[in-house]
Amino acid sequence: MVHGAWADGSSWNQVIAPLQAGSLDVIAAPLPLTSLSEDVTALEHAIERTQGPVVLAAHAYAGAVISATRNERVKSLVYVSALAPDEGETVADVFYREPPHPEAPQLVPDEHGLIWMPADGFASAFAQHASPKQNALFAATQRPIAVACIQEGVQRPAWKEKPSWFLIAEEDRMINPATQQFMAERMGAKIHSEKVDHMPLVTAPELVVEIILEAMGPARP
Repeated sequence: MVHGAWADGSSWNQVIAPLQAGSLDVIAAPLPLTSLSEDVTALEHAIERTQGPVVLAAHAYAGAVISATRNERVKSLVYVSALAPDEGETVADVFYREPPHPEAPQLVPDEHGLIWMPADGFASAFAQHASPKQNALFAATQRPIAVACIQEGVQRPAWKEKPSWFLIAEEDRMINPATQQFMAERMGAKIHSEKVDHMPLVTAPELVVEIILEAMGPARP
């Protein structure tokens, strides 16, 4: 499990628990969110802690991170309302491909080059289907993403060779659903399109679990 911006590995808790209940080995890769290259390195270090075939599941920004893996043990890729730049593109290129939702927050870097989510952005756009308590926790525990993460061009993405799945969040107010549809079709992914918000791993975890289990097919011996 690979988390996106303004989050950490705990954002996957409601997906991890049922997978573990099915006797699967699951870990959440901690990303520093300092640059795309450094995040890819952090993912590779997490993969080194595993054995056997691997399925990578990414949320949002982390789609670019899992796309950069070169590990031969990675058999499938799962994109959950994620970003998947093609070779030579940046995360910003695809994120800003379509006009933002009217409720989308204004994202401006601070003097340190870090982008923080405005506190009210969690309830209005990040996870509008989550409870007020959940969104208050998101705001309190958010981790900023560095501008460098979204400005680095990607190399040839792994989805050109590895089977991929994509959950399109039809009610996403952060990443335009039309952009998600474009990326999913471009990569030739197995597409699931549902009326969920940007954070289905929290607001509709059963859907995410179902897709991950489906993606395990190529990873089974």
